[in-house]
Amino acid sequence: MTTTVTDNPDRSRFEITDDGELAGFAEYFRHENELAFIHTEIDPAFGGRGLGGVLARAALDSAREQGADVLPYCPFIRAWLTKHPDYVDLVPPAQRTRFGL
Repeated sequence: MTTTVTDNPDRSRFEITDDGELAGFAEYFRHENELAFIHTEIDPAFGGRGLGGVLARAALDSAREQGADVLPYCPFIRAWLTKHPDYVDLVPPAQRTRFGL
């Protein structure tokens, strides 16, 4: 099984594929140096394999590499951040309370 996460800027989302099949995505809105995550979805056929976490980590790692600030409007990304506090620094300090971080 080969799992890959790629940024698809034309569709404003990170996509995760499993053996070449689209398994899910994390939609975002980019404004200047901000990456606002608005929706994450994993196809039910791929559920229960931890692909959502793989997708979140890869998307947030990409944001870190780009030096982008993250605004986690998406409940899944926000919940993932609460479980992985080493990524909370991606959210600007002035915005953390707003997102419960």
